[in-house]
Amino acid sequence: MNLLTGSTACSATMEAEFRELDEHGDWNDIYQEIREQSVTLPCHVARLPENKARNRYRDVSPFDDSRIRLQLGTNDYINASLISMKETRRSYILTQGPLPNTCGHFWEMVWEQRSSGVVMLNRIIEKGSVKCAQYWPSEGDTEMVFEDTNFKLTLVSKDVKSYYTVRQLTLENLSTQESREVLHFHYTTWPDFGVPESPASFLNFLFRVRESGCLASDKGPAVVHCSAGIGRSGTFCLVDTCLLLMSLREDPSSVRLRDVLLDMRHYRMGLIQTPDQLRFSYLAVIEGARFTSGDTSVQESWKELSKEEDPPPEFTPPPPRPPKRFGVDSHNGRMAAFPFPVPITKPDDEPVTGHHNSFHISSAAPETELRRRAVGDASDRVTDEAQPEGLRPETPQPAVAAAVDTVSPAEAQAGHGEPLEKTTGSSREDGTHVGQQETADQVRADIGSLLGTWSPSLVVACSCTLLAVVVYLCCRFASH
Repeated sequence: MNLLTGSTACSATMEAEFRELDEHGDWNDIYQEIREQSVTLPCHVARLPENKARNRYRDVSPFDDSRIRLQLGTNDYINASLISMKETRRSYILTQGPLPNTCGHFWEMVWEQRSSGVVMLNRIIEKGSVKCAQYWPSEGDTEMVFEDTNFKLTLVSKDVKSYYTVRQLTLENLSTQESREVLHFHYTTWPDFGVPESPASFLNFLFRVRESGCLASDKGPAVVHCSAGIGRSGTFCLVDTCLLLMSLREDPSSVRLRDVLLDMRHYRMGLIQTPDQLRFSYLAVIEGARFTSGDTSVQESWKELSKEEDPPPEFTPPPPRPPKRFGVDSHNGRMAAFPFPVPITKPDDEPVTGHHNSFHISSAAPETELRRRAVGDASDRVTDEAQPEGLRPETPQPAVAAAVDTVSPAEAQAGHGEPLEKTTGSSREDGTHVGQQETADQVRADIGSLLGTWSPSLVVACSCTLLAVVVYLCCRFASH
């Protein structure tokens, strides 16, 4: 099915612009123009030393004017921005995927902003890297208590579709004994290096969020996040805003996607990270305009095309990396410290801690569980989602780039997309970092596990076998 066929007159102007850009391969050029025209505003609070541990990436920071301020405690900082679109009277809170030490801050923000919906557009683990902490109860844990902010979260129910999951949660303020219902919309198949499978599946998810009412102007702003809260999150908010503008204006063709994106970039840096995300946004708006113009039957076709009722694909964890060579380290020529591989991370949706029906989390301590990549002086580098405007120029990308929220190989080589580095850690072959003590403890555990497999009976059996071989050889020698 050609998603452009049958689009209504209200999107004719945007469709013509799309075709022209597509035919000439100008997506990278127009993306670079948007970057150059975007504003750069102060981010002083985000870069204070006391807030370093609350940022997932060094170079994705909320602007001082539009940042969300927490109301509890002495530090009001959270890496989140309020995007207010005056014409549509719709607001969004775009934020990073919570860290282990900011999960309590995240739910405090949801409570204080009176948000009734959370939209999550990434998996916890993507391509072997942790993109977000487990900040809601999983199947084995129906409750979570965040002791630093005094909130409790309870999983009431969940509706699992082929590519997204909707969870009904109860958020309780333990200080006031009040509670509220919060819906958690989790898009589980947005690829790490790419865009959604089709505009139909994305629009089906978007309109499921809309139908819940959590985006309505009489509710608190919905919280939208991915890993850094600018790439996939920016795509979601840009498409929703453009479709809403088309339904409100007398002349829908006056909606220009680039102008809307530039307006949104006044509130949070780097929204829409790649030319491919920009191209997909055009496609989604053009297809979505068929619904906003009155063709309600198109929504049923989205559901059919997205196959949401199919069973979700089984998650296959990444294969284990080969063990590190014992001897010369291929990176620096020195002797390798340990010959054992570090175990791979846990699959998505597995609880961070605890194996009971409830567990407690204290978000006050700095993050200790996130796998890290090596970085240099990355104070002015881009994240896995965007390079803030006014910093180092970005390496030109092909017309259909591949990155969404994670670092592409080209960006990694150029020094782009580096996460916040821990101050201590030992390097591994895959470029990640773990604490030195944690590595040593793991190695001792691996050695103990290896030795523990040699039971006494196995030792006796091996000894008897060796003795029999020796006797046999001696007899053969004597017979000759």
